[in-house]
Amino acid sequence: MSTEWARALCAAWNADPVLTRQLVESGWVKNHAGRGYKVMQLYRQDCPDSLRIELRVSEQDGSALCVYGGAAESKLDSSADYLMWAETKRWQEMGRGEYGPMRAMFFNRLQFEGPRFEAMGNMGPFESFLLLVGKVPGDAASCPAR
Repeated sequence: MSTEWARALCAAWNADPVLTRQLVESGWVKNHAGRGYKVMQLYRQDCPDSLRIELRVSEQDGSALCVYGGAAESKLDSSADYLMWAETKRWQEMGRGEYGPMRAMFFNRLQFEGPRFEAMGNMGPFESFLLLVGKVPGDAASCPAR
């Protein structure tokens, strides 16, 4: 999960109709703590010295669009933002669609902080997001340096 990978993930988000449409329809994108964007930070649990990446999502022209993908910079607001982490192996499994977000969280394969009820109401888009992790090419053989 390098900054380059985060930029590619941001672009993939914007090409995904489930994320761009359904997260507006559900109201998810509107819960942004007054900043005008939501923050999602991710990292690989087995790469403790690597930086976190961050996506910022904002409503633009009726779509939930990723407006930033790169190194984590934002202070998270637990009422609006998300922090997700898992071992590399688990990110890969979720990215291949071997299981979805409910199973991942139930079996502690995906750790998560943020507004849980909001997340539960958006499982379809959340699953699409996890599948993007598998669609965006990256090097999981080593941990990216800070």
